[in-house]
Amino acid sequence: MDIYQIFVTHNPAWTRREILFFLFVLALATVWEVYLVSKHKIKVYQAVATLMLLTFIAIVYASTVFTRNPMPYARYMLKPFWSYEYIFSGNKYYIKECFLNFILLMPAGLLLPFVFDKKLRWWQGLLFGIVLSGGVEILQLVLKRGLFEWDDIFHNSLGCMLATILSSCMYGIISKISTIIKYRKH
Repeated sequence: MDIYQIFVTHNPAWTRREILFFLFVLALATVWEVYLVSKHKIKVYQAVATLMLLTFIAIVYASTVFTRNPMPYARYMLKPFWSYEYIFSGNKYYIKECFLNFILLMPAGLLLPFVFDKKLRWWQGLLFGIVLSGGVEILQLVLKRGLFEWDDIFHNSLGCMLATILSSCMYGIISKISTIIKYRKH
């Protein structure tokens, strides 16, 4: 399955109400970000990164919770690392599932240092991933719109953490280059 098929399969069309709600929240966030930039509380790239992160989170929650049809009962798998039993028995489906869950929150991890305008530590990316993924899993359980499982939280959080580490390194390099350029101008 190519990346387009994965996106289409896991991202059903939004209803008109969902689109309007998202646009309303995005408009409010944009107004707030413009205000913060105008008051020199944040930098323009922070505002852009924050709006990108908000949009990404909306897409994740929509595709994993809100656009799914409710089930007749709550589904959950409380056994940690249950998917690895299937992987080790040769089931390739779960290899793909674990990998997709690993990369799911990487874009959030890539944006975090730019949202906060500083290098972040590995545990901050991990914590953000746990909170974001935990929210998805809890909503799936409560709203009966998916399978609550610890494996997803684990894989999502690891991906977010790794991306935060990589992005923090990039942020550090960009900051050093920016400082050198400013120093040379003066």
